Amino acid sequence: MGDVAAKIKVMPNSPDVDLDDLQDRLEEVLPEGAKIRGFERDDVAFGLVALLPTVIVPDGAGGTEAVEEAFSEVDGVESVNVENVGRL
Repeated sequence: MGDVAAKIKVMPNSPDVDLDDLQDRLEEVLPEGAKIRGFERDDVAFGLVALLPTVIVPDGAGGTEAVEEAFSEVDGVESVNVENVGRL
């Protein structure tokens, strides 16, 4: 089996959330076997900026589900949505 790359939109719960700190906390909670290949930032509205990490996970049962669950439990995260998925 190969790997899957997923771009995940992580929406902070406030414009006041420190995005650099949030990036660090997202990297800390990654499930085993997953890694982040990079972050993008997307201006949403009214000063709110979403993080868009590209996450590499093994192509197996569950896909990005474990990563989504881990990200959603991080303090300061309002929502987590998969934007794009593709095989490597």
